[in-house]
Amino acid sequence: MRYRQLGSTGLDVSVIGFGASPLGNVFGHVDPLASSRAVAAAIELGVNLFDVSPYYGLTMAEERLGDALAQRRNNVILGTKCGRYGAEIFDFSAQGITREFENSLRRLRTDYVDILQAHDIEFGDMHQIIYETVPAMQRLKEQGKVRFIGLTGYWPGLLARVARESGVDCVLNYCHANLFVDDMDLELAPVVQQSGIGLLNASPFHMGLLTGGPVPAWHPAPHCVREAAVAARLACQGYGVNPGTLGLSFCLKHDVVASTLVGISSEAEMEAACAALDWTPPEPLLQAIRTIVEPVQNILWPSGREINQDASAIARRTCDVPD
Repeated sequence: MRYRQLGSTGLDVSVIGFGASPLGNVFGHVDPLASSRAVAAAIELGVNLFDVSPYYGLTMAEERLGDALAQRRNNVILGTKCGRYGAEIFDFSAQGITREFENSLRRLRTDYVDILQAHDIEFGDMHQIIYETVPAMQRLKEQGKVRFIGLTGYWPGLLARVARESGVDCVLNYCHANLFVDDMDLELAPVVQQSGIGLLNASPFHMGLLTGGPVPAWHPAPHCVREAAVAARLACQGYGVNPGTLGLSFCLKHDVVASTLVGISSEAEMEAACAALDWTPPEPLLQAIRTIVEPVQNILWPSGREINQDASAIARRTCDVPD
């Protein structure tokens, strides 16, 4: 395993982080014993960053991760989130943040977390996020219940603006630095570099499109992106390559990202992810993937409140054929 410093936090995080959303059955049923073995395998392989949220599985992922880490808490960097608690359930108020965080601690079977992040801020009011949510998290930090605070979301430009104003320690951006979308570098990466804010990347497989499993009904990607993902998976199969290994190897080359979070539900998935660390893709496969992805490169989808969306980014690329 390799490690990088998370901004100015002083934390050395594994370049592959354990994304615990699958433990909440977000992408399909996961056996609790299998998830516990996956956590143990991750630690054995050198993964030290674990990321979860009360939203994943409506608290199930926190419960399962807490159980799996019960005897290993001191060996890991543990992060959870606040503010989002269901598909349409958000509470970014100071009272809600404080109350629900205490519930998260109980589920995680710990008295502190290393990282607490406001979850999917594009669904909130930015004035509240900056002047109520972040100060509430800051108070938890002052109480010793949180070591570092941050923000997560879909829009890199929004994260950049709010991070700059709120003075957080780290940000997590998903679906904007992988084979299909690479516009994190336009606004977010320069801001975090200049300010010493740690940067985490999530959804290296574009929320499961590269893994080959069934696409969840809630997945927001338009049809042309889904079709390109199927073609990319078939191309990888033709070369005997795990498409997840290809997708993750691309993400691990980003020199500003401290850690890329991978959704893990089994030992095999954890081992496959680690295989990407020192893997070089065949050049003919890369050429084939570039040809497949180029027509859908940087096609986005709406997310969050309309006022928070980067309308110009959505307008840059769209599918030629309507969904």
